[in-house]
Amino acid sequence: MSKLDKTEVLSAFEAAYEAAHGKKPEITTKPGWYSIDGGKNMRLADVAALTEELTSGTAATEQPAPKKKAAKKAAAPAVKKAAPFTVVKANEDGYTAEEAWIIELAEKDHDCRLPRGVV
Repeated sequence: MSKLDKTEVLSAFEAAYEAAHGKKPEITTKPGWYSIDGGKNMRLADVAALTEELTSGTAATEQPAPKKKAAKKAAAPAVKKAAPFTVVKANEDGYTAEEAWIIELAEKDHDCRLPRGVV
């Protein structure tokens, strides 16, 4: 495996992208990762492969654009689930953590211990 030079790969990609799309790409660099025009993060080897695709002309015109979520998810009916707990405030300050656990465990129909670290 040959070691890729970051500046060479990115400059070649910029040239190929500008030739294919007619504008310069916006490349966001994070340690070891590169994001092109706000798309998916990719490694330097992936950027080199994308450069080869752009120069050969096999890449789609909107390759680095982020993908949209499937419409199937939006069609599902939204069901709001009730919270598995209720918040009870004794006064304007509410209960302390210790008091909340004591009340929670006292309401159960069996004998329970307080969590470690509480009393």
